[in-house]
Parts: sequence; structure tokens; C-alpha cells
Amino acid sequence: MKNFLDTAGVLTSNAAKASWGVLNTNLTKNDSSGLLGTVETISNFLTDDFVDIATPSIFLNKTTVNNSVNNLFNLNSSVLIDIPASEASFSSITIITFESLDNVLPARNSSSPNNRVNTINGKVVLVKVNGTIKNVTFRFDVLNKTLANPQCVFWNFNLFGGLGGWDGEGCELQSDKNGTVTCHCNHLTSFSILMSPFIPAVLRVALDFITYIGVGISMGCLVVCLIIEMLVWNAVTGNNTSYMRHVSIVNIAFSLLIADIWFIIGAAISDNENKDLPACSTATFFIHFFYLALFFWMLVSGLLLLYRTVMVFSHMSKPAMLAISFSLGYGAPLIIAVITIAVTAPGKQYIRGNDGVCWLNWTESMALLAFVIPALTIVVINLLILIVVLFKMLRRGVGDVTQPDEKNAVVVIARCLAILTPFFGTTWGLGVGTMTTPNNLGIHIVFAIFNSLQGLFILVFGTLLDKKIREALTGRSQVSSNRTRTTSAATSSSGLGFFRIRRRNFFNVSAAPTSSTTGASETFNT
Repeated sequence: MKNFLDTAGVLTSNAAKASWGVLNTNLTKNDSSGLLGTVETISNFLTDDFVDIATPSIFLNKTTVNNSVNNLFNLNSSVLIDIPASEASFSSITIITFESLDNVLPARNSSSPNNRVNTINGKVVLVKVNGTIKNVTFRFDVLNKTLANPQCVFWNFNLFGGLGGWDGEGCELQSDKNGTVTCHCNHLTSFSILMSPFIPAVLRVALDFITYIGVGISMGCLVVCLIIEMLVWNAVTGNNTSYMRHVSIVNIAFSLLIADIWFIIGAAISDNENKDLPACSTATFFIHFFYLALFFWMLVSGLLLLYRTVMVFSHMSKPAMLAISFSLGYGAPLIIAVITIAVTAPGKQYIRGNDGVCWLNWTESMALLAFVIPALTIVVINLLILIVVLFKMLRRGVGDVTQPDEKNAVVVIARCLAILTPFFGTTWGLGVGTMTTPNNLGIHIVFAIFNSLQGLFILVFGTLLDKKIREALTGRSQVSSNRTRTTSAATSSSGLGFFRIRRRNFFNVSAAPTSSTTGASETFNT
């Protein structure tokens, strides 16, 4: 038995935690539940009345009981079991305490099937008697005192279709004081406590409200942006630079809009108790693809700015620029997204299936790097482009761009990149933070706020602050403005000429015919 417990202890050690995390993502096999069941089954074969075995990870104690007094079992000063004398209708009790079974068993329960928020925060203790019992009290020392909201639970092997999970039926919380949780149960099996970060329910509701309302606001701004671009398209795309700028901003808005739609779909799938894994993988693929497309179209804008600022006398045709832009804007994200799902999906490590989030896996396959690395690289490239362009502008201005309309487009592109690149970089830096530290409420709230502002920032800095777009929206397109200025200049010139003629005649008639006066008059006329 000691050899068996030594072996089982190796399987529950910290070194095996990552392997159990991979196994627990397979929702068709109950490997972790099977290990606990095996220990319980083999302990039934102990025939001696008294057994006391201590290993580094597992402690086993089998002893006889006194039916006339309360029985207290103090297990390694971390778990206390109290069985009243009136309930001691048995002669022996077997108690197995696991130091690190939280490395093996997932924290899923009936209220959180995807174990998104709960943590096993006490020793797992298996209690068996050769009789029945309906009244037992457990006192657990909590492992992490920063967690709260304790739940008294036992491992139910039949939960979730045989996968197993933590169940609170028949157990109730009695107290939570000074780092000790007291539970009362009416049956025996494997017990522990689940705890979660101290986040009041009202704050969780507020976070969900901010997330969904924020994404809805972002989507509304993106729709308005696309409508405005459609209305003013002919008036603001008079040259290649302006044309490509608006192609970029339209595809940035479109990519973010579709990504937000899939984000909401993925969130709905994640919140469903019976999660559809293929649907979750599909949502994850499109979220990954369109968010990458957003960054790659930002890269297209940056390269266009660099091209028009540095390579002033090079003129690429519009079809060639479109081909390069769409290949980079959608082709590169598609390749990355396809390779990511092809490499990680066969091993069931594509999505975060262990906590129910429809997004790229981080703990096992680190598939999330397929988003983080390209996005971070593009942010750095665009910042370098902005530095180069700023240096060029300070050195020689934007005057080398021959056409005034192209000069305006270059300035607008530079302004958009200077604002949107750091903003998107910060937003998705926070987004990665929500994946790596899912229990940090502050990061979730700040990310939700920044995420809701993405569409607004694109609308304001990519569309509304463009003078040409505002002129087109108010009926003052570039053509009408030029005509107005030409007509005004001609009228002003003719009126001033007539005024000069009248003044010249007046002075010539009234001036005395002296040499000094004539000289003054001629000087004036000249």
C-alpha cells in the first residue's frame, strides 16, 4: 500500500500538473476522476484494523472508533473531522488526505461546469466507514487566504455524464472565520472546498454589462463609420493616396465589426452550460482571423504612409496597391489562423476548453501567441514607421508630396496611426492580461472599457476628423470649394480693378498741373 501511495503521489505532484491540465481538456474521458476512484477502490482491500502510512503527498489512516464519545480526527493540522457519538454506527474509519490532488482534479461544479472562476482551496480528504453516517463536520484550513466565497463540496463521480465534478448536495457551509472553513455534510466520500476570487455578484453583473454594452457601442460606431464612408466615397477618393487610405479605414472598421460580432457569439457559447465545442472552435477561428485582419490593415496604413512619405517619386498603380493591400490585410491573417488551428486542434489544445472561454488556448499549447506575436510585431513596426515619418516631416515637411489632396491624406494617415496604434496595442495588451490572469477584476473592467472605445476611436480619428469627409458631409466637396474660391477671386479682382480705375480718374482730374503734383500722381498710378 505504501508503494502504491508513493506512485500515486508522483502522479499528483506539481510536476504532473501541466499533464493533468491537458488530460482534463478532453471532455470525453475521466482520467482525473479515475485516479481518485482507483485510490478509493484499493483502500477497500486494507484488512488490518490499524494502518498509518505517510508519504510526501498522501496520508492514509485506518483506525477503530469509540461509539461512546465524539470522534475527532486531526489530519496533519489542516483538516479536522468531527463525528458525533450518536452517528458512530460503524467500527472502523479510513481517511486518506491528499496534499496536492488539486493538481489532478478540475474545479468544475454544477454552477460552473467550465471551472472558470473556482479554485480547490483546501486539502482533499477521502473518508470511508464500514457502515453509514448522516452527520459529520469538516474544518478545512484554506490554502489561499486571498480567495473567498467558500463552497462545501464532494467529488461526484456521476456528474457531467460520468466525467465527474464537485457537488454540494448534502453539504452546507457553517462558518468561514480566520482562515478556517467549517462544513457540515450528511454523507461520506471525497471532500474539499471550492473558493473563488472575492468579487461580489453585483460587480460580476456590472462587468458583463460593461462588456456587452461596450461592444454594442463599438459596433454601432463602426456601422456609422462604414455608412459615412459609403456616402462620401466618390468625393474623397480623388487620388491614389486618398483612395488607399479610405480602403484601409473601411477594412479596419469592417474587420473589427465582424470580430465583435463573433466575440458576442463566442461569449454566448461559453456561457452555455452544455458548450458546443465545434461551435466554440469556429467562433475562436473567426475571432482570431478578424482581429488579426484589424492589425494587418493597420500595417497596410503604416506601409502606405511610409511609401508616400519616403518614396515620393515612385508611383505604383492602383491595382497593384490593392493587390498588395488585400494580400497582406486578409491573406496573412488567414494563413496564421489556419496554421494555428491545424497544429493545435488535433491535440484538443486549440481553445481554452478547461475554463469555457471561446478563445485561443494559453496554458497547454500557447496558441494565444499566434495572436500576440503578430499583433505586437505590427504595433512595433507602425511605431517605427511613425518615427521615420516624423523625422522626414521635421526635416523637409510634407511638401514633397506634390498634390494638396495627397498631402492631406498623408497627414490624416499619420494622425490615425499615431493615435490608433498605441490605443489598439494597449487594448489588446489588456486583452491578453484577461487571459493570463482571468481572476483579476481590474484588468477585465479596463479591457471592457478600452474595447468599447475601439469603434468610437476609429469613427472619430479615422473618419470624422478628416476635413475632406466633413466637407463632403456638409455638401462642400473639394470641387465645389474650388469653384467657389475661383469665382470669388475673379469677382474680387474685377471689382478692385474698377475701383482703381475710378480712383485714378479722380486724381488725374483734380490734381494741379505742377511738376510735383504730376510726379506724385504718376507715382500713385504706378
